[in-house]
Amino acid sequence: MPFLGLAQNSEETNFAVELTYNYGVSSYDIGTGFGDFAIATQDVYKLVEDVRAKGGEVTREPGPVKGGKSVIAFVKDPDDYVFELIQRGPTPEPLCQVMLRVGDLERSIKFYEKALGMRVVKKVDRPEYKYTIAMLGHAEEQETTVLELTYNYGVTEYTKGNAYAQVAIGTDDVYKSAEVVNHVIQEVRGKIT
Repeated sequence: MPFLGLAQNSEETNFAVELTYNYGVSSYDIGTGFGDFAIATQDVYKLVEDVRAKGGEVTREPGPVKGGKSVIAFVKDPDDYVFELIQRGPTPEPLCQVMLRVGDLERSIKFYEKALGMRVVKKVDRPEYKYTIAMLGHAEEQETTVLELTYNYGVTEYTKGNAYAQVAIGTDDVYKSAEVVNHVIQEVRGKIT
């Protein structure tokens, strides 16, 4: 299985996307819970033109995010996975975020804080657009890959599909971490798959 990354280091120290090919499977259902991966770039407009020149599909032209100042764009890969492009200064982690849609934002925040040691680095409520996002990470948003949890008002369930498996987070002791996750799962009414 190949790993795709944008940083100079390996997947041992930086975020990477694992690409998996399953023999005999010709299509997948992405589901509605997975949102996108985000790639930081110093020039969204140029990257969009590069993607377009190479035959990529641009699904949102570059421009400011609704109600904000960040310049973003969206592109799709050949398997319909969405990548968000975010204009930022230089960063040690170009694959900068993973967005998941959640039906209970506070419950999800509690899980990631308690089970995985993440903290909320930014939370934005946009009632005019009927959503709230929470960015969680082990460092500030500009310094590391963050998990963007998006709660869309009134939506409590999303489909998982069969094309997206998991987000992996490194640990020094997988057994100790599994014990913590198991304890928190019981507390927040989750499940270990």
